[in-house]
Amino acid sequence: MKSAANYLAISPGLKIAFALLIGMILGGNGIIIWQFHMARVQTDRLYGANRQLTAVLQLQVKLLSFHQQLDDLARSNDAQLMAAGTEPLRGALREQVRQTAAAIASLPPETQADPAILPTLEAIQVALPAQLDAIVRLANSGDWATVQRRLGNELTPIESVTASLVESIGQQARGELTQAVENTSSVQRTILMIVPATAISTFCIAAFLGWSVARRMIEVRLEERVNERTRLARDLHDTLLQSFHGLMLRFQAVSKMLPEGKAKEQLEKTLERADQAIAEGRSAVYDLRSSTTETNELSEALNAVGNELSKQDAAEFSLVVEGAVRDLHPIIRDELYRIAREALSNAFRHARARHIETEIEYGERAFRLRIRDDGQGIPADLLDQGRPGHYGLPGIRERARQVGADLTIWSRAHSGTEIDLCLAGSIAYGRPPRPARFQLFRKKIG
Repeated sequence: MKSAANYLAISPGLKIAFALLIGMILGGNGIIIWQFHMARVQTDRLYGANRQLTAVLQLQVKLLSFHQQLDDLARSNDAQLMAAGTEPLRGALREQVRQTAAAIASLPPETQADPAILPTLEAIQVALPAQLDAIVRLANSGDWATVQRRLGNELTPIESVTASLVESIGQQARGELTQAVENTSSVQRTILMIVPATAISTFCIAAFLGWSVARRMIEVRLEERVNERTRLARDLHDTLLQSFHGLMLRFQAVSKMLPEGKAKEQLEKTLERADQAIAEGRSAVYDLRSSTTETNELSEALNAVGNELSKQDAAEFSLVVEGAVRDLHPIIRDELYRIAREALSNAFRHARARHIETEIEYGERAFRLRIRDDGQGIPADLLDQGRPGHYGLPGIRERARQVGADLTIWSRAHSGTEIDLCLAGSIAYGRPPRPARFQLFRKKIG
């Protein structure tokens, strides 16, 4: 009995095909993962640019509010109100600068901060408190005109710098958004190409593996049948035939002891029939140990059968071969021969046909055998069940089913009968086909 590993054995060529398909799947998945990684990086950059823009906008808004509140305090011409109102503004501005610095420091690694942000924050932290102290002193001295000029000359440049920062970072954010949209479209196109290719590759691997295992199982089953036939032939030869031969020697000895007469004559006739039975048994053993046909070419064997049967019947026989003749697996060849022989025998004996034709087609992907006649046809009930006590049609169907062939038997009254058998080339042929060059020809035998 073959081990399970024999059922899974695959050819080197198929292994290479599997390796290529698996490589395609792994490569496709790798490309998809890389595309997603690049999309994530682009998303982080876009997020960082937007976060940087938000922080600078908040700083700008705070500076404008700071300037507006200082203007309101200066218009009051009240030194005490000015001194009391600057402290909350100083604390709010300090907190906003701290928040902006923290936001810039926590940007994603893929986002590069605008180089002007940190110098601007340092200038705000150093210059604005000093300006506030100077403005408060001028207010205490009552020089409100200088306070107004100081507010315009010192705060406006800082606000202009922050406005420039907002514009620069806004352009950066818009550029990152455009790049993100392009990258997303690229990822979508890549996925739309790779995912179907990966799915097709996966299906091909599954199909190839299933086909390889199924073919190997059939090959192993055929090998087991050959081994079993050889074993049966050996056992029959070594036991049954030898025992019959021993019995024949004993009967011959008894025959010599009998006097001439009717009893001896009957025993001699019995011995002759027994010799014929032993000869038939040896022939059957020989058929088990070897192929049914003496040649590997099925067409020659069927041509011989058809010509022999045509001698006993008035029907004309012809055989047509299409495609380059290929070697068939021995077991498959024997089963096909028996199917065809039974079909031809039925046609010559029962069809009352004028012409009987056999067609053999050696295709690249399939082997096909057709036997047709122009006889009286087979009644529908006999076509399904066969004649009582006869097993020709059931036997044909059983043999076709055992070798994995598709069999169709068509018949109609007074329109003849056609038997069509199709078998996959991977099962029928004994070895892989060689590259064919000229196969579009038709050869007629007989």
